[in-house]
Amino acid sequence: MFLFDGPDKADVTILLAHGAGAAMDSPSMTAAAEALAGAGFRVARFEFDYMAARRTGAGRTPPPRAEKLNPHYLAAVDALGAEGALVIGGKSMGGRVASMVADTLFEAGRICGLLCLGYPFHPPDKPEQLRTGHLADLRTPTLIVQGTRDEFGTREEVSTYRLSPRIDVLWLEDGDHDLKPRKRISGFSAADHLGTMAETTSAWAGRLHSAGR
Repeated sequence: MFLFDGPDKADVTILLAHGAGAAMDSPSMTAAAEALAGAGFRVARFEFDYMAARRTGAGRTPPPRAEKLNPHYLAAVDALGAEGALVIGGKSMGGRVASMVADTLFEAGRICGLLCLGYPFHPPDKPEQLRTGHLADLRTPTLIVQGTRDEFGTREEVSTYRLSPRIDVLWLEDGDHDLKPRKRISGFSAADHLGTMAETTSAWAGRLHSAGR
């Protein structure tokens, strides 16, 4: 099952997966999808099987290791059957899983880019447990949108990582893992940051779409 936002005939579709603990219709996922739809994208959200099972009363099944979800993401791409340009990605773990299947899809000409919202570079309070090995050689054009105080990877921490030149990072001042700033400290609101995310994604995807024509 997919949740759709935005125009059906959009030039670019964005497929988003959720994070480890929050469903595809969580407030942060909904806010991000609506912001991207407002920028003209067709946005499709889906859930991994363990999260979907929670809706049926099957219990709170914990998420499996991220790499175990790679086949689920590929199946979602197949099921979506998007026409035109497709960007894959997701929130936190969803973006991480998308990043692990992106090159296979990109080299097959099935996607044009990867969008990660709050990438989990490491677990909170465990900066030594990096999840960046595959990002060093990533060949898919990628946009990572990250809050500067994200506990899964701050601006200071990420500046020391070896990342592929195909990766662009949009830093949102004082944003947390959901990209939300503390307004009194930063002077920005959550809506401000979501607007910047959507506008930047639109410009970035526009360049990819034009290059692929």
